[in-house]
Amino acid sequence: MPPAQPGAEPPATVGEIRYLHTLGPTGTNLESAAHLWLRRRGRADGQVVLHTSLESAMDSVPRTGEHALLACAVYPELHTLVFGNLHTCRMVDCFLWPTHEMVLAAPPGARAEPRTVATHPAPAGLVPPASTRQLVTSNAQAAIDCADGRADACVTTVVAARAHGLRVVTSFGEVPMVFTVHQVRETPR
Repeated sequence: MPPAQPGAEPPATVGEIRYLHTLGPTGTNLESAAHLWLRRRGRADGQVVLHTSLESAMDSVPRTGEHALLACAVYPELHTLVFGNLHTCRMVDCFLWPTHEMVLAAPPGARAEPRTVATHPAPAGLVPPASTRQLVTSNAQAAIDCADGRADACVTTVVAARAHGLRVVTSFGEVPMVFTVHQVRETPR
């Protein structure tokens, strides 16, 4: 067996993490991935805390080492979040896991060609070319906005679409995704 590569194992401090802060509202791929990470770590006492953005989470998370952010590789401006917080935030783990099935969804009886489509910036490339993108803070929020009539359709997860009574217009399937865990603590400069 070849020797382990430097950095191949998560740092010992990863065991301190009890709170995963991530993107809400409930129904996001990130929420699902956070619960998976806690289960895999045997953290029955772990909690997932949802925020309107990872940036707002970073601003409010206690810097004790018990708290971490869970992001995904396609989160807009993840590089800014990481490099702008090097003194308090360290990537300590990552894993590959498929997202929920991603879909274009609409209310029952909606027009065939949506004029506006609510979408998080990450999957915005799935919006039909003739439609106007209406950017929102998460896939789950896209479903909420669509169900509330603020958009004709949305790019969301099948879980969020079902939770809000939307019908699936097009399924894009699950997307293999890299999820990252960033422990938050005060560190000396």
